[in-house]
Amino acid sequence: MNALLFDLDGVLYQGEQAIDGAPQAVQWVQQHNIPHLFLTNTTSRPRSALVNKLAGMGIHITESQLLTPAVAACQWIQDNVSGDIALFLPDATHAEFSQLPLAVPEQSEHISAIVVGDLGERWTFASLNRAFRLLMNEPRPALIALGMTRYWRAEDGLRLDAGPFVSALQYATGCDAVVLGKPALPFYQAALTILAKPADEVYMIGDDIRGDIDGAQQAGIKAILVRTGKFQVSDLQLGITPHACLNSVADLPRWWQQHTAP
Repeated sequence: MNALLFDLDGVLYQGEQAIDGAPQAVQWVQQHNIPHLFLTNTTSRPRSALVNKLAGMGIHITESQLLTPAVAACQWIQDNVSGDIALFLPDATHAEFSQLPLAVPEQSEHISAIVVGDLGERWTFASLNRAFRLLMNEPRPALIALGMTRYWRAEDGLRLDAGPFVSALQYATGCDAVVLGKPALPFYQAALTILAKPADEVYMIGDDIRGDIDGAQQAGIKAILVRTGKFQVSDLQLGITPHACLNSVADLPRWWQQHTAP
């Protein structure tokens, strides 16, 4: 049986509102026992908050069905890093790293890694410069990026995501970031491992032509683009060709029955 990977923001909801038909589409997938997993580069909230947010929209999942960059980052740090970790993340997301030794903000100077996610409006020159200074210490800490998404669509319009800030730190320090989120290949491979499915049996459905569509295709996964969220018509002129393009996730059940039924 084929399987599905769902992006969240821009596919199932936008801001605090569910995309029309999204709850019904997910319910249809659940009722038909189609293996599925939810992926997101969101680092402004812990998994528990995302699960509650979805439940408020009529989409009921468990934390174990939600793969986030924070989950992948914790595993990578446990396997590769020894020492204190500095977090450049919203306070709410710190809970995902509670099992790791965390540096005291503005005090610790010698750390083993810094983790960068979507700080949003909390990014200031001072916070970015502190990350820069920590990365310039010897021995050099690891720079861990919770995704390289360039921007996302909020209720008030487009907003910068973590990618531009990670890129600034890479440029200034000469460090190469370990990327643990879309569109990084290891992130999609982690999703395939959880699903226990080969890539050619899996479909990714997303609104980001680079992070969702190109990223999934680089992992050998078929990718379905939806015309909601951050989608723009110009996305279809970038040389990245989705397996299919739907008006929204609400069209998924009908498309699935027409194109994947044995």
